[in-house]
Amino acid sequence: MIVRRLDEARRTPRRVVSKTWESTRLLLRNDGMGFSFHITTMYAGTETRMCYRNHLESVYCISGHGELEDCATGERHRIEPGTIYILDKHDEHVLRAETELTLACVFNPPLHGLEVHDATGAYPTTATAVEG
Repeated sequence: MIVRRLDEARRTPRRVVSKTWESTRLLLRNDGMGFSFHITTMYAGTETRMCYRNHLESVYCISGHGELEDCATGERHRIEPGTIYILDKHDEHVLRAETELTLACVFNPPLHGLEVHDATGAYPTTATAVEG
């Protein structure tokens, strides 16, 4: 059984900070579950372009408001509490945070722990693992 607390994990290397977001990775590859689980905060007033060519992701909005744009179609979707979006085709997308967004994210395959987006908006398949 694995038990972790978000407030405690935020004070460890499981908290990864980038220019437009921060993510606390509560479940990682070395936990052996086959997926990773993160609580991610997108900073208010930011825009982040992503394309997870190496991963599939599901994102559930816990709080805040924003907009998701599908780069292939130009289609835009409101993101607000209770909304889930699933990137099942390695979709290139832009997430715009009108207010601070708190998101629960699941990645398959799981992240190692310290990944940040590369120049294409993807996470690499190999990275430094977070221990513990």
